[in-house]
Amino acid sequence: MAARPETARKLLLYWMDGMVAMFAVMFLVLTVIHWEHGAISLPQFVAAVACQLGLYGLFPFLMRETYDRPRSPSPKLLVAGACAAGALVLLPHEQLAATPNWMEVGVLWLSAAALYLSLRATVVLGIVVVSLATWWSSSVTGRHWAGVLFSEILSGVALVAAMLVWRWLWRTIKDAHDGKEAKARLAVAEERLRFARDLHDLLGHSLAVISLKSELAAKLSTKDAARAEAEMADVRRLAADALTEVQLAVDGYRTLDLEEELAGVRAALEAAGARCVVDVRADGLSPAARALLAWAVREGATNVLKHSTATRCAITIDRGVLEMRNDGVRDGAADPGSGLRGLSERLVTAGGSFSAEPTPTGEFLLRAAVPA
Repeated sequence: MAARPETARKLLLYWMDGMVAMFAVMFLVLTVIHWEHGAISLPQFVAAVACQLGLYGLFPFLMRETYDRPRSPSPKLLVAGACAAGALVLLPHEQLAATPNWMEVGVLWLSAAALYLSLRATVVLGIVVVSLATWWSSSVTGRHWAGVLFSEILSGVALVAAMLVWRWLWRTIKDAHDGKEAKARLAVAEERLRFARDLHDLLGHSLAVISLKSELAAKLSTKDAARAEAEMADVRRLAADALTEVQLAVDGYRTLDLEEELAGVRAALEAAGARCVVDVRADGLSPAARALLAWAVREGATNVLKHSTATRCAITIDRGVLEMRNDGVRDGAADPGSGLRGLSERLVTAGGSFSAEPTPTGEFLLRAAVPA
């Protein structure tokens, strides 16, 4: 089953949180190790840890600010940058020489800044950050600047690209879901318009004639009672015909195809994680009986999806008898919902029968019989 957008968003953000947490643990552990070996004093240790916690603590907020929509750089980004710079400045040269990967703190902040900036601005800022980091690291550690530059560029491109790709992936998922919802709303709107158009075609003429004949009958009531009575008889006939046409139209909209319904139900159940087995022998059934069975299949599947934890569902139709069995019985399953009650009323009214209850074997059985 496809993940909902909010679920996908949480997964992507939690993944990024995990990556940031990995950096945080690594650098904090290194700081503790150097403090225990006397490489930094207690005040330096406290200040460096505070700066690191500030950077890593702000990082999740920076991501969440920009995942849904573009935003201008916020004060949080500047504070995070100051924390990153402070974490480097507060450490002695000996520590940087021993652990040159400390310079990755700068490109980590750059990856957060890229979420707020355009591509051109990100490239410009990246050149500045990488250049400063290369100069600082090569000066402090004595490493050749070319090796430091290569390492900084590689880390910067990887982190920035990962951040932008994850955000793009989230927005793509969200746009796809929004488009799907918009398409569904459009389909509903089109169906309403079509139904309204059909009703207008069905009733427009009849209602116009009824209005004219009623007005004529009112005028004739004091002059020609016999003709007025004849006109009102026509009004009654037209009203009855219009009602019949509306009922036929509504029945036409509500008629289901058994094969299509079985295919849709099977796909829906399997998408929900329930293996669905279908065995149908419905030859010779009337269209009305097939429509009733289609309604029963739809409501039975809805009941499985809403009120059970089924992993298996078997649907059998033998002539005019439908049986749906599933293994996801919950407490209170014997209490039919409004949908099953409505289905029972529909079947009984048509001359059929209906039952839905747990079985001694721990399954839930829905049984519907329709007149052939």
